[in-house]
Amino acid sequence: MSEDNSIFGCFVKTTADATLNNEEQVFEKGKLFRTYIFGEKGMDKQLKKIRNVDYGSDLKLILFQFYVYLLQDLEPVEYRKREKSIGIPIVIDDENFFSKSEEERYSFLKESILNKLDLLAEVVKKKKLDTNVEKLKYDLLNIL
Repeated sequence: MSEDNSIFGCFVKTTADATLNNEEQVFEKGKLFRTYIFGEKGMDKQLKKIRNVDYGSDLKLILFQFYVYLLQDLEPVEYRKREKSIGIPIVIDDENFFSKSEEERYSFLKESILNKLDLLAEVVKKKKLDTNVEKLKYDLLNIL
């Protein structure tokens, strides 16, 4: 499979939440969340359809970093010049995801990803990268 030319990648990390007091519950929620990203109807499959060669040569990978129950602050966007990549964190918790219906969960993921592309546009402009974020966002809207 030639997934290595996709501009998008996904990463999921589950961390313990002190308010849950139950590692088993955290583990199960992390497992459930992974189905929304890597499962049969997962976002990762949709994102992999968009190839990096279509948007410029300065970025090879935009990595959506999903953190289930992260309690610390993260940089909004992390640019890695040597790797030609950008890491974009999205924190998942009860309030924004697990308390929602399935439809609302997919809607939250789609909105979060599209909103993060606005942050990406700022980084691209600031770093003077040749990535066409508007075209990328348009194409992403059409597949999500």
